[in-house]
Amino acid sequence: MGRRLYVGNLPYSATEDQLVELFSHAGKVDNVRVMRDMATGRARGFAFVEMGTDEDAQKAIDEFHEHQMEGRALVVNEARPKPEGGFGGGGGGRGRGGGAGGGRFEDRDFSGGRRKEPRW
Repeated sequence: MGRRLYVGNLPYSATEDQLVELFSHAGKVDNVRVMRDMATGRARGFAFVEMGTDEDAQKAIDEFHEHQMEGRALVVNEARPKPEGGFGGGGGGRGRGGGAGGGRFEDRDFSGGRRKEPRW
């Protein structure tokens, strides 16, 4: 069990201070980060909360998973490590590259094995 928690389904108005206050009922809160859209600054509906100990983190999951906050049932679980490359789920691509990287756009095969003749 890790000390870092994912908190999802947050109201967009939720603040770091509100989460510190809430999660401190389960134990020591080391850090809270509400994730925001870089362009608009608007909250994205999830946050990461780092608790003081593994036991505090487990207690927070037990107490606050499905806890109602402004009419929304919070999702609280252990945070998973960020995937390699730093872009969402990735994977599943065909041909060379797949996912977020993989060379130049012109070099990738998007046909899925079938070649269609253009309609003129």
